[in-house]
Amino acid sequence: MKLMFIGADHEVTGSCHYLECGDTKLVVDYGMEQGVNHYENAELPVSFAELDYVLLTHAHIDHAGCIPVLYAKGFRGSIVTTYATGDLCQIMLRDSAHIQEMEAEWKNRKARRAGEPEVVPLYTMADAQGALAHLKTFEYGEMVKLNDDITLRFIDAGHLFGSASIEVWCREGEAEKKIVFSGDIGNKNKPLIRDPEYIKEADYVVMECTYGDREHGAVMEHIDELTNIIQRTLDRGGNVVIPAFAVGRTQELLYFIRKIKNDHLIFGHEGFPVYVDSPLAVEATNVFKRNLLRCYDDETKDLVEQGINPIEFPGLYLSVTSEDSKAINFDAEPKVIISASGMCDAGRIRHHLKHNLWRPECSIVFAGYQAEATLGRSLIDGAREVKLFGETIEVEAHIDVIKGLSSHADIKGLLQWIGAYEKKPEMVFAVHGDDTVCDIFADRLNRELGLKASAPFSGSVFDLAEGKWILQTEGIPAEKITAARKRSDSVFARLVAAGERLARVILHNEGGANKDLAKFADQIHSLCDKWDR
Repeated sequence: MKLMFIGADHEVTGSCHYLECGDTKLVVDYGMEQGVNHYENAELPVSFAELDYVLLTHAHIDHAGCIPVLYAKGFRGSIVTTYATGDLCQIMLRDSAHIQEMEAEWKNRKARRAGEPEVVPLYTMADAQGALAHLKTFEYGEMVKLNDDITLRFIDAGHLFGSASIEVWCREGEAEKKIVFSGDIGNKNKPLIRDPEYIKEADYVVMECTYGDREHGAVMEHIDELTNIIQRTLDRGGNVVIPAFAVGRTQELLYFIRKIKNDHLIFGHEGFPVYVDSPLAVEATNVFKRNLLRCYDDETKDLVEQGINPIEFPGLYLSVTSEDSKAINFDAEPKVIISASGMCDAGRIRHHLKHNLWRPECSIVFAGYQAEATLGRSLIDGAREVKLFGETIEVEAHIDVIKGLSSHADIKGLLQWIGAYEKKPEMVFAVHGDDTVCDIFADRLNRELGLKASAPFSGSVFDLAEGKWILQTEGIPAEKITAARKRSDSVFARLVAAGERLARVILHNEGGANKDLAKFADQIHSLCDKWDR
């Protein structure tokens, strides 16, 4: 019975933890790394084809974004998550695959012109669709027995529609342990979704600490702050451009703007238009509606019962096609533009920044976490010029940050969440935080709450039955490998994984009919004859 730390260890993105119990092998999350990568992630200790399950805490790309890679490399087990997360993954993973394919196509057009090697996408639409066929979804609070080794339950984490902490009961021989994977713990008193639920007991807790070193602080009412930014910008004749995650943050902003319009808080521009320029955000909004009873808080449910859609209002325009998107920047009327991605590293937001960053009358409003080395972080850190589509853009627009709007709990919320355990866990593992933040948070748990806490690096392995470390690593600094080399390596790794899957399929057919086995062997030999060099 062992737990291995793979991703988001002394880093914020790329979440992944490997759990082995009895004959069962699974990962909790398999996310994409975003922004700067400080440390190399350890490889999974088994082939992808050997994994039985992926337990998914929520649909954000840094937790779910590389699940199609698992499928591409031979995983054919079950992806187990909540109903709402399953619905969101149906659109988010397809959208991510589309982005991967389009970016590869764009790079390859340039490569062909320059006579350079072409790249391949990290994964394709076929990989995403193949993975999605393996989704199995459940309600919050439902006891799910996967097999004799593993039973689990999803608890509302209050971070995103469908987000969950996962209680996992592991049985191996005479040993039985309960591990809680916190997922991303939500902020309290957020619009639309419920507050995070608290868990009372566990033997071990794998806990995120994104804001484990700071408080969100006393902030203005978000509606007042957003109102002031919109009023000032429209008065200047500029656009308000808001980079926002298509799922969660976009719907939250629409909730605020609906109230701003409903309460007539903007003067002189009462009918100002609002554009949501993200096909993914439009689809995600429909998912929100389908999961009303599962995820909405009581205040939002009351609005719906009165016949009020909490995220729709006059003057809202949903931009789906690329032609719709382009037309927004050729319309001179001052407006609010909400577009993805939230960290400005991909998607339509980059086009809106190109058209608005150089205009002093405009405002760029950040309302979410910006990882290191992203364009969003550069802008809030005061960059005076940035490059977009090969062109240098002067930053003349007003850069505003709405603080405290984070969907992550701050240090107070994190301490309250772990402090709710009535029996102290044997160990708390601090993960999903910046390099120094993980150590700071683990130390604070030790000193202030008397908890035994550790901040492991990727590759560390813990024996859950014995309660001791099998291996503690120091963290391997990330190597500087070119994108082309990474793509090439990923293609060969896919081939190796296919071979590992073939070996597993062969072993599973032991005892089959001789005629069938002989045919199978001939097919393998024929394939080898074609490729043997």
